[in-house]
Amino acid sequence: MSGSGAHAVGHGVMPADTTEDVRRRGAGVSSQVAVLPVGSFEQHGPFLPLATDTLVACAVAREIAAAYPVHLLPPVTVSCSHEHAAWPGTVSISAVTLHAVVRDIAASLRGSGVEALAVVNGHGGNYVLGNVVQESAARGERMALFPAAEDWETARERAGVRTSLLTDMHAGEIETSILLHAHPELVRPGYESADFTADDRRHLLTAGMSAYTESGVIGRPSLGSAEKGKNLLSSLAESFAGYFTLLTSGAETAR
Repeated sequence: MSGSGAHAVGHGVMPADTTEDVRRRGAGVSSQVAVLPVGSFEQHGPFLPLATDTLVACAVAREIAAAYPVHLLPPVTVSCSHEHAAWPGTVSISAVTLHAVVRDIAASLRGSGVEALAVVNGHGGNYVLGNVVQESAARGERMALFPAAEDWETARERAGVRTSLLTDMHAGEIETSILLHAHPELVRPGYESADFTADDRRHLLTAGMSAYTESGVIGRPSLGSAEKGKNLLSSLAESFAGYFTLLTSGAETAR
């Protein structure tokens, strides 16, 4: 899929489209799709920034916008990071608030003629986003949540990521690789020796991350590389094709 409506990328994570850019892109498609990155503001150990999940979600969304004629939105930067509250700098909002924000954004888009919304989630703790999409579908609205676990697994395999998705939980090989590719200037020294694993995390929601890691890291960031990050993003953009078809052509074509 070629991105016939090129996007001008602004400073940092902000899209630089004008209203005329959006108008022209919308005129070239039968059904408009907006892409909303949702990140978080939470600890990612001593070497990745608090905004890591937002930066990852935006990197994925930018890759999608480069390949498909979508309306790229600015990110939601604070979300449900309550399990990281033990570390300074972490900020959260309630699941109810995040639900309302995404639903309001979707309603605003529909009011301006953009009928479909793809939510690109960069934080695993945003469980409520699944409910937002589930409820929207029940109302007959077009919304999708991306990437699914299967998309991440395909990307992991294609990029040569050695850590499993179970082990690579937080500030590990995947996130470090994506930032080494997309924002290398933000990755601080120390990831090379920060590996820590804790595969049995059954009490995470009750006890929080601090019950499983002192550093805030769960994964193997030492295995990260810019090349893996580039390949992860490329695979995810390719996987988005099915979502784009579903959102623009209807559920009957999503098989």
